[in-house]
Amino acid sequence: MATKGEATREKILEVAEKIILKKGFSGTSIDEIISGADITKGGFFYHFSGKNELAVGLIDRYRRDDDRLFNDLFERADSLSEDPLQQMLIFMKLLAETMADIPNGHPGCLVASFTYESQQFEAAVMQNVRAGVVSWRKLFSKHLQRAADRYPMKIETPVDDLADMLTSIMEGGIVTSLTLRDPEILVRQLNLYRNHLRMLFGDTA
Repeated sequence: MATKGEATREKILEVAEKIILKKGFSGTSIDEIISGADITKGGFFYHFSGKNELAVGLIDRYRRDDDRLFNDLFERADSLSEDPLQQMLIFMKLLAETMADIPNGHPGCLVASFTYESQQFEAAVMQNVRAGVVSWRKLFSKHLQRAADRYPMKIETPVDDLADMLTSIMEGGIVTSLTLRDPEILVRQLNLYRNHLRMLFGDTA
């Protein structure tokens, strides 16, 4: 069970993320976060020295949550099939279903938001953002490579590029869904990527 201090820190991060995804990092004030989290200014500065340290905490939390989500879905997919291509296809199906189950659609991505406002941050923050994107590439590439080792691609494609394509589809799907106010766009884009994998690896059944 989280301590009171841990719970307060988590509340600050939760409130800050919601505001930043709506207003941007530069448009979000510490006072707004303090008000939304219902804490004192001293309570905020007990946990964070300022907005850049808050940004580090937000990215760490975002990366941790995404890592947990992706790894959980891969574990479920791996438990349902021993075939590496089917495991990847099942993962994509589970990911699309997870995104479809988010009430009112995906709220936005801190990685994209921070990248758009990279000039607002110290170098360490953006290094953490880049490390998160690289970790996605490594995770997706690992599973895609397993499929490629068993099923030669119909069109030769570097596995890292194929992994980055999935990241691009997720990020772009989130932005497009928010812009057009249609949460299903992200889901449809993920399913299109799944179909692309099926055709690329010759699984058209």
